[in-house]
Amino acid sequence: MGFKEWQVVCEALGNGKQSILLRKGGIAEGREGFQFKHGEFYLFPTLFHAQLDKVRAEGRGEMTAPSEKADAKREQIEIELFARVEFHRVISDWVTVESLEPFHIWAKDEIRKRFDWEEEPGISLAMIRVYRLPEPWRLPNEKSYGGCRSWVSLPEPLEKQALEPVLGEEAFAARRAQVLEVIGS
Repeated sequence: MGFKEWQVVCEALGNGKQSILLRKGGIAEGREGFQFKHGEFYLFPTLFHAQLDKVRAEGRGEMTAPSEKADAKREQIEIELFARVEFHRVISDWVTVESLEPFHIWAKDEIRKRFDWEEEPGISLAMIRVYRLPEPWRLPNEKSYGGCRSWVSLPEPLEKQALEPVLGEEAFAARRAQVLEVIGS
């Protein structure tokens, strides 16, 4: 499976600035809303045109704003990262969500919008261990990858044996403990 996430967030995950995902769901998530349905997945970078406006300045790195139709115009999707879910929770307390700011690059207003979206406030959090593929996996861009949804089916997966963790064991364990301390679990 592929998990669609903004390119700028994938970069933050790939360079170790971020180890969590916060998601409310896309338009096409269905009645049940978003769920972390898969324990491991490839990070599928998207080029949503306004993504740089929705992250804090320090999270933007060298990325420049993609054009409005950038995803549809791409001939190839380049996947460089694989993730395993360490744990996931639904967080329904805004103060707790605010306290997660050191662990992600999204702007506070963007996270608040996600938190408040639909009838019931809350947001899904996943702590993920991110791994870099030995070489990028290039896939032809398919129409089936489009739309406002989080999960996409990918072709037969690559071998996962030579994956390199983005953060070492000690650094990841420390970050995991810090996130658990914030969410109270």
